[in-house]
Amino acid sequence: MRRSSFLPLLALVVPSFALAQQSPAPSADPADIVVLGQPLPLPPGMPAYGSVTIGRSRLTSDATGRVEDVLLDVAGFQQFRRSDSRSANPSAQGVTLRALGGNASSRALVLLDGVPLADPFFGYIPFNAISADRLAGVRVTRGGGAGAFGAGAVAGTIELASATRHDLPTIAAEAFYGSNNAQEVSASVSPDIGGGLVSVSGKFERGDGFYTTPPSQFTAATVRARYRDGSGTIRAVVPIDAQTELQVRGLLYRDERTLRFVGANSSSEGEDASVRLIHRGDWAIDALAYVQARNFSNRVISATSFKLTLDQRNTPATGVGGKIELRPPVGADHVLRIGADVRLGDGELYEDAYAASGAVTARRNAGGHTSTTGLFVEDDWTLGRLVLTAGVRGDRWTITQGFFHEASATGATTTDTRYHDRHGFEGTGRAGALFHASDALALRAAGYTGFRLPTLNELYRPFVVFPITTQANAALGLERLRGAEAGLDLTPVAGVTLGITGFYNRLDGAIANVTIGPNLRQRRNVDAIVAKGIELTARAARGRFSVDGSYAFSDSRVHASGASRQLDGFIPAQSPRHSGSATLAWASPRGFAASLTARYVGKQYEDDLQTDVLPSATTLDGVLTLPVARRVAVVLRGENLSDETVITRNAAGSIDVGTPRTLWIGVRLR
Repeated sequence: MRRSSFLPLLALVVPSFALAQQSPAPSADPADIVVLGQPLPLPPGMPAYGSVTIGRSRLTSDATGRVEDVLLDVAGFQQFRRSDSRSANPSAQGVTLRALGGNASSRALVLLDGVPLADPFFGYIPFNAISADRLAGVRVTRGGGAGAFGAGAVAGTIELASATRHDLPTIAAEAFYGSNNAQEVSASVSPDIGGGLVSVSGKFERGDGFYTTPPSQFTAATVRARYRDGSGTIRAVVPIDAQTELQVRGLLYRDERTLRFVGANSSSEGEDASVRLIHRGDWAIDALAYVQARNFSNRVISATSFKLTLDQRNTPATGVGGKIELRPPVGADHVLRIGADVRLGDGELYEDAYAASGAVTARRNAGGHTSTTGLFVEDDWTLGRLVLTAGVRGDRWTITQGFFHEASATGATTTDTRYHDRHGFEGTGRAGALFHASDALALRAAGYTGFRLPTLNELYRPFVVFPITTQANAALGLERLRGAEAGLDLTPVAGVTLGITGFYNRLDGAIANVTIGPNLRQRRNVDAIVAKGIELTARAARGRFSVDGSYAFSDSRVHASGASRQLDGFIPAQSPRHSGSATLAWASPRGFAASLTARYVGKQYEDDLQTDVLPSATTLDGVLTLPVARRVAVVLRGENLSDETVITRNAAGSIDVGTPRTLWIGVRLR
C-alpha cells in the first residue's frame, strides 16, 4: 500500500512549538481571556437551521465509547448499515440524515475543526480514528445548505470540535477489557508550553469479535468479526498575539477487520495534517489548509467456494483543500461572512479477480480526480428579537482524468476506457429567520439548496457483497437538494427544553443502487428522493438527574421514471420511517455516575425493490462510574443489555447481525 510521509506535518508542528515559546501569555484580565483552540463564535442566525448539540460529557459516557454510536442520540442520523466501526466494512460507513437513502457514500458533510473527514475516494467516515475524549462537542445540523461549510452537505452537517484547554487534563488514560477478549487502551498528555497548548494522544483497541453470521447460516469458513485498530494524534494551539492563534493537527491511524469468512479481511489507513489560523479582531479571520493521504484494501471471499474471488489490494487516495473566511466590521447588528474554499480529491483502485482454482482472471485499475472551488457570502442581521440570516455561494466543480483499465492474467489489455472530463458551476443558497417571541419561546424557519458530486467510488469502483454485484457508473450526475423547514424551541420551565421541526427535502438526481438483473445492481441517478417528516428533541434536568430524548419520523419516497421506473413510490433502501433515542443519567458531585440509553430504529429495506427487510430493533446500553480515588474511577459498561438481535444486512436471506450483549470493565485516570 502507498504510504505518505509525515514530514509536512512536522514542518508545521516544529515552528509552532517555537512560536509558543516566544509568544506572551494572554492577558490576565477576564474580559480578554479567550479559550485556546476554539473556532470563531457562531453567528447569531445559526439556530434558525435547527441544530442539535452533543456535549463532551455525553460523548465520553456512552457504553460503546464510539462517536458514531453517540451520534445516534440525534434521531435521523444513520450510517449505511446498522453496524458500528468494529463490525462493518469501512467503505460502508457513509453518513446521512433525514432518511434520504443510503448507498454507502456520505450525504452529510462531516467536519473536524472545519476539515472534511470523508475519504477522498469512497466518501466514508473513518470513525475508528476519532476518539470521543478528544472532542469538546458536536453540532448536528439536519438539512442541507452548504453556506460557509463547503460543498456536499445535502443531508446536513456534522461539526466535531476538538477539546480545548478547559476540557483536557494534563494527563489522562483509560484501559478496558470486555466480552470476546476485547481490549481498549488510550492515553493523552496535554501540557502547557509557553502561552499555548500541545496535546499528544494515542489509542489502541482489538477484539476477537462476535459472529455476524446467525448460527443457522454457519459454514466451515465462518469466523468472528475480529478487529484491530490504532491511532495517534498531535494538536498544538499557539497564541501569536492576544487575538490570534495557530491550530495545528496531525493524525495517523490504521484499522484492520475480518468480516464473516476466513480471509475476508479489510484494512484502512490514513495520515492527515491541517493548520488553521484564527484571528478574533475587528476583521475576524478563519484560514485553514489540510492534506489527507488515505488507503483501503478489501478481500472478497466466495460464499459458495469460500475462496478468494476479488482482492481490492490497494486504493490510494489524496485529499487537499483549504478555506478562508473573513468577517469585516459592518456594525453591531450584522455578522458578515465572506470567503472561499477548495477541495481536491484523487484516487485509484487496484484489484485482482480470481477463479475458484486460485488463478488470477483479471487485473483492474480505475480512478480519477474531482474538485470543488467555491465562493460564499452570508450575513446575519439582528433586529431586536428577530434575527435574519441569508447566504449564497457559487461552486465550480470538475470530474477529470477518469479511467478504467482491465488486463488478463498475462498482462494483455482487455479494456482501456478513458472518460470525458466534465465540469460545471452550481449556485446554491440558504436563508432563515429566528424570532425570540419570549425568553421561553423561539420560532424558526429556513430554506436551502445544495449539491453533492458523485464520489470516485460511485463513478469507477464496482463491488460485491455476496450474492449481489453492484456496478459503478462513470456517467453519474450531481445530486441537487431543495429543502425547507420550520420549528420552535420551547423552555417552559428552568431545566426543560423542547424542540420540534417539520421539514421537506427533495434530492434531485439521487444516486441509488438500482437492480438491473438477478443479483446485479448499478449505481444510477433516480429522478428524486423526497423526504418529509417531523423531528422532536427534549431535555429535562433536575438536581442530579437528566433525561435527553430525540425522535424522528421520516416519510421518504423515491420518484423514478425511465429505466428506474420500477422504484417509483418505493421507500429508499436503508431508510427507516421511525427512529428514536432516550438517555436517563444521574451524576453526583463526588464523581459517581450512571446512565441508561435506549435506542429504537424502525423497519427498513436492504434493497431498492423492498424485498429484503431489516426488522425494527430496540437496544439498551448502560454505564456506571465508581470513583475509587481522587482522580481514578472504575467504569462498568454494557452494550445491548437485552441481547436484542439486530439484523444489519439481509441479501435474499443471507443475513448479518449486529453487536450482541457486550460487557466491559475498565479504569479511568483523569
